[in-house]
Amino acid sequence: MIRLNTLLVAAALALSFWAGWSWRGDRAEGAEFRQQAGASGAVVDQVTQARAIEHNQADAMATIGAKHEEDRAAAEAVPAAVVAELRAGTVRLRHDLATCHTGRLSEAAAGTVQRDAPADLGVTVAGPAIGIGREADDQLRACQAVIAADRAEMIQ
Repeated sequence: MIRLNTLLVAAALALSFWAGWSWRGDRAEGAEFRQQAGASGAVVDQVTQARAIEHNQADAMATIGAKHEEDRAAAEAVPAAVVAELRAGTVRLRHDLATCHTGRLSEAAAGTVQRDAPADLGVTVAGPAIGIGREADDQLRACQAVIAADRAEMIQ
């Protein structure tokens, strides 16, 4: 009987030890799973934030691109309008642009056709020159807007 009691006590102790070990392992696994779930949640939050920033940047770049395209479409009419205004006399060229080629010709050698050609040349050149300048200004504004938008995102 004592052997049986000793055997029962030993079995009870072994069973208690096994149950305690299993319970401790389950608690450790549970804590590990909770820690991994928290880390996964943080990663999901970071990815969500990164995507939101990317979407905001894409929207800003699309807005800048649309504005630049509008400016380019509007700029196509500028050279013709400048030439028309010069020919109508509502706009005048500065003296140095209107007479840029006359300094090369001597008055004695130039005929009447040659004297009138530089003035018309100034009108003809002014439209494309203003168009080129306008296009460069529009491109520069678009580039500056992209840089400003990029820096604004970096600050946030």
